[in-house]
Amino acid sequence: MALRGNFDEALRLVREITQIHPIALVNSVNDYRIAGQKCAAFEVMEDLDGRLDALCIPVGNAGNITAYWKGFQELHAEDPSIGLPAMHGFQARGANPLVRGEMVPEPETIASAIRIGAPARWEEAMAAMTGSGGTVADCTDEEILDAYRFLAREEGVFCEPSSATSVAGLMKHGVGDAQRVVCVLTGHGLKDPQTALDESPPVVPCEPTLSALEKILVG
Repeated sequence: MALRGNFDEALRLVREITQIHPIALVNSVNDYRIAGQKCAAFEVMEDLDGRLDALCIPVGNAGNITAYWKGFQELHAEDPSIGLPAMHGFQARGANPLVRGEMVPEPETIASAIRIGAPARWEEAMAAMTGSGGTVADCTDEEILDAYRFLAREEGVFCEPSSATSVAGLMKHGVGDAQRVVCVLTGHGLKDPQTALDESPPVVPCEPTLSALEKILVG
């Protein structure tokens, strides 16, 4: 089904229905989801031999940043030689409740996956950023799209705009003197194919002849 309204309205409704019917709510409200997502922090530290200065991540409902921080803390508690990275959360300018310090009633941004005005994990996200010496900041839609294009052009990575917010935030705000930095890309480009279509050049019609093809390709 397609609910009329935004993400926050949908989350309010599914919270209500799961209280009165045996339906599982499996988004960032669910602690089991956070427990699963924290494994990403384990993988990052395993790949980097336990050395990471900063992690940049998009923040919408704030489940990912909560989960990563939980994972990093558990690793550090088990092995203090594994440091705790600074957690830098980045939001879209039109959906930036953590930056504003208040809910955004009508969030609007091209970054659809983080178009959220009342994050479910608000307190945990702020604790992660402040407790780690990180920051919370925002980027405009155009800055997010610039990072989206950059990733495709320079790295061959096709992600959705929301994912590119981590890179947009790094490019705009930086992360101090951190040397080893990871930007988390949270979604494949096909999660939001319309943006890719909108960013693509127009299709050029071509007759099925060699001369017509040469004219278009070579001029």
